[in-house]
Amino acid sequence: QVQLVESGGGSVQEGKSLKLSCAASISIGLYNMAWYRQTPGKQRELVALITFYDITKYDDSVVGRFTITRDNAANTADLQMNNLQPTDTAVYYCNINYRGTMYWGQGTQVTVSS
Repeated sequence: QVQLVESGGGSVQEGKSLKLSCAASISIGLYNMAWYRQTPGKQRELVALITFYDITKYDDSVVGRFTITRDNAANTADLQMNNLQPTDTAVYYCNINYRGTMYWGQGTQVTVSS
């Protein structure tokens, strides 16, 4: 059973930073990892992805501010978020596509106030 556990969310003021961490219960070395976010009434959207060979992809709204990294030895994937904006307020979810099935963490709330 694949389990993803997120941590690091919270409430910050505009311009500050947060780091989200995702710990997986499996070996992630062969799989893409991603962070998504969702606000009430909207679809979950991709924020950042890192492939198993370390290619990264970001939503245009976070380019230059967010950085996704992975540690295959620790089975973790982190999202460093700098210069946070109120529009970044959302529940953030860690994701892995494991053997064709998408698995999600429980989500962690990020709230940015102006």
